[in-house]
Amino acid sequence: MADNSDIKAHVSTYQGVMNLLKWGTIGVGLLAALVIWLIH
Repeated sequence: MADNSDIKAHVSTYQGVMNLLKWGTIGVGLLAALVIWLIH
């Protein structure tokens, strides 16, 4: 089994990646909406 410090590091990394994906998805959605609005 992994050490407790290893688990804390993995959880921290996982939360960072999930946060990046969340904000990246929101950003891409806003950018796509802007491009569609500019085209029309």
